This record gives sequence, structure tokens and C-alpha cells, in this order.
Amino acid sequence: MRYAYGLTSALLLGGATLSLLTGLPAGAQVAQNDQQNMQAVVPHSGAPASFANLTAQLQPAVVNISTRQKVHVDNSNPFAGTPLGELFGGGQDQGGGGAQGGSSQGGQTREAQSLGSGFVISADGYVVTNNHVITADGQGEVESISVTMPDGTEYPAKVVGHDEASDLAVLKITTPKPLPFVKFGDSRDARVGDWVIAIGNPFGLGGTVTAGIISAVTRNTGTGSAYDRYLQTDAAINRGNSGGPMFDMKGQVIGINNAIYSPNGGSIGIGFAIPADIAAPIVDRLVKGESIDRGYLGVRIQPLTEDLADSLGIAHNRGEFVQGVEPGKGAALAGIKPGDVVLRVAGREVTPNQTLSYLVANTAPGSHITIDLIRNGTPLSLTATVGKRPSEQELAHSFDPDQPSGQDDPFANSQQKASHGFVEQALGLSMLPLNPQIARELGATNLTRGLVVNAVDASSDAGAKGLQRGDIVTSVNDHPIATVTELEAAIKTAQAGHRAAVLLQVVRQGRPATYVPIRLR
Repeated sequence: MRYAYGLTSALLLGGATLSLLTGLPAGAQVAQNDQQNMQAVVPHSGAPASFANLTAQLQPAVVNISTRQKVHVDNSNPFAGTPLGELFGGGQDQGGGGAQGGSSQGGQTREAQSLGSGFVISADGYVVTNNHVITADGQGEVESISVTMPDGTEYPAKVVGHDEASDLAVLKITTPKPLPFVKFGDSRDARVGDWVIAIGNPFGLGGTVTAGIISAVTRNTGTGSAYDRYLQTDAAINRGNSGGPMFDMKGQVIGINNAIYSPNGGSIGIGFAIPADIAAPIVDRLVKGESIDRGYLGVRIQPLTEDLADSLGIAHNRGEFVQGVEPGKGAALAGIKPGDVVLRVAGREVTPNQTLSYLVANTAPGSHITIDLIRNGTPLSLTATVGKRPSEQELAHSFDPDQPSGQDDPFANSQQKASHGFVEQALGLSMLPLNPQIARELGATNLTRGLVVNAVDASSDAGAKGLQRGDIVTSVNDHPIATVTELEAAIKTAQAGHRAAVLLQVVRQGRPATYVPIRLR
């Protein structure tokens, strides 16, 4: 099961209705209080007395998936190759043998096994699962994949298609007879409180059935991916449930179990499933052998937090903030700049449950779309041409410039005098003007203008948000600064405008420029 810290992978048994707790229909007390203006809310009949009949129909189509992998072992991990290896930095496998010889980048390789779940979607043997179930996450090579039916029959499987961005994969097995299969439903009809059941292979315990309810729909987990949009459930799913189906009471697949939130690696009743309305079209294209092309603008974004909104003087929970723009891509060519707040894409609101990444990724490359944004408090509309989204590996390096390392203490030979008084009181930062000597030692160019952080008050908001000695502040509320006097003026302007925070653009050695909202003290 995939871990996303804050997010690990899994589903739990749902609770009783209010009528079971009080003996009264839900809402009856409210109705008694005001019969004239309120109508009693009565639970809809039909909560199942048992899931047994539904399970008997669905379970034959749910399979166990296992892979044999050759995994690279890190020799620096003293527990590598043991059951403790995963707890102390090892791989994703749930079993395996010892070292199999051969060094690989300073380590060894060993045979390992991973376990997951899947479900049959056609009588001729197409099987859906998660991509991370049938890959080694860059830690080695998958040598073979096996699919085991509920009756214990095992078949070799081949990969028909897989998609890392959505974490979906389609396998094909060949059998002498038609197989039982299940169909996708419409997850857009799912409502919070609906019953669901999950069938899968947690911890290698095949054919495990759990039940619960839909806890939330279109849940955004904050990972920033193009498909960070899940059904949340409290049905118990755990490691090994990955790729298994989540069924509604009609017996249709409305989600594919993918991840859990867990502080300890086990189910605590917060699980996430890929919605069928996202999965089904991708699966259909993978079955047909078609490529998955997604839209791409080339922006590095972050949610518009309360601190960010306060620093910009705009309303909360609207849009997303542009941290960086990739040169030569659609956003840069359209005129989008770092510091912009994108409100709408092609007329669709950007919200926590409908992110910019999601909207753009689901727009066909080559499309021309209108981007509505706010820049320095002024509304703007720009037209952008959507490009083709690179692979996940390419994306990981899009905003990762490789800069040379500097000295441990860039201020060791500086005779600059640090700021005192007003700035420290307002921000919790002691600042130095950036001179050519410090710029060289920090790996910055001679053209860089700004102030350098000399010290940080750990009790300040700046300290809590990770600012550190050696960071270069180049602008405040999108106004360039080069002197302490300019910084003080920018802070006073923000205070006069009743802003609770200011927005600093921060450059740190080896990283792209980043905007950080800092609350004023």
C-alpha cells in the first residue's frame, strides 16, 4: 500500500445511525422544537442487514496480485535484507529472500515480493490495479507478475498499460474459460454517508471484505498531483489493499483503493480511493493501448493559505498561488508571473477540491484557455496555450536548478552591519544588505538584489516557516528591496493597509525562488 506521509495507504467499519443511539429518528428532536418551520429528517430505509449476498456476487472478480522484484539494497542500511529494513529506510516489499549477489551503485540486489489487489473488468481477463503495485518505485526491476483468483488458481500476467500520474495499471491474463467481472459505476453520484464495501488482499490475507461509508467526496490531500482528488472512506483498508475495488450498494466499482492517512502505518479509518469517473476513462485508453496525454502550463503552485491571502490582502479560499514559472512553457508565454493568484481556468473556479493542476491536466494539449488571475491586487485575464504534460520523472527536475555549494558560513568575512529594531520586532529577522562577497559565497549572481537573513527568532512565524541564516529576501509584497530602509517601508505600508502578514520572495542556495507569507508581530 502506498504511503503519502501525512498519507499512508487503506478503509473501516461504519457506524450506526442516530436512531440506534437515541431510539428516535434522526432530526426528530429538531422537528419537535419547531413543527411550523422545520421538517423532520428521517433516515432513508435500506441500510443492509448483511453484506453477504452482495459480497458473494462480487468477490469472484477480485484478485490478489503479486510481483517478484530484483531490488537494490542500500549497504548503508544495517537492516537491509531483513524484516526491519522497511522500517529503517528499506523497500516496499512484504517478503523476499536474502542478498542475491551483484553490486548496484555501491549496494547489492536481492529478490523481493510485493503484494496488492486488483479486479477483473472483462470476461477475457483484463485486470485493473494501481501502478505502484506492479512497479518497484525506481528501487529495482519487476521480473514477473502473478494474478491469483479467489479459488487459488494462479495465472502469469503481462502489463497492457500503466500510468504513473494517475497510479493506474491494466494487466492481462489468459484463462481457458470466461472470468467473472465487475463494472465501473458513476462516482459522481456518490454522497457522503453512502455505504461502501472494499474487497482486497491486506497483508497478504486474500479475500478480505470490509465495510464503511463515504466520508468525503472530491477530497484534496495536498500532494499537488494532477489527480489529487479522492473519495474518502472509513472502510478499513491496509497495506496490500492497493488496487482493490470499492463498491457501492449496486455492486459497481466507484473507487480504486489507493492510500490512507495514518501516523502509524495502519488503518485509522481515513482511506482514499481513486474515483471511478477519473479511473474509468484512463483504464479504457490503457486497454486500447493508447497514450495518456495531459495538459501542462509549467507553473509551480501552492494552495492559497490563510497567511498567503492575508499577505496579499485578498479573500481566503479562492485560487492558487504561483510560486514559479517554467521558461518557454504555456504559462510563461501567456504572461503568467510568480506571485500571481490564479482564480479561474477556462471559466472554472480554482478551489481546494478543484485544483489548478487537476483542471489543466484534464485539458487537451493544444487547447487555448482563459486564465483569470489577480496580480498585485489587480484582476487580469490572459490566454494560454496548453502544452503536453511531461513524465513524472521530468517534472521532478523542472524546477530544480543545480547551483554550486557555498561556504558553511557566508558571513564569516563580511563586515556588514545587521538591521536592528523595527524589522526584528515586526518579522523576527535580522537582515544584512547583500553585497557581492556574500552573493558569491551564497552562490547568487552579481545581479541578485535583496537582503540576507543574518539571524532568525525561533519563536517568530518566520522561524516556524523555516527561514534560516543565508536566505536572500528579494521582494516584499512583490516590491523589490535592496536596503533595510526599503524593507521597513514595505512593512509599514502593509501595516497601514491592515494586513496581518507580508509576502517575502526568498532565494535559498540550490533552490528556486519561493514566496513565503510571514505574519507580522
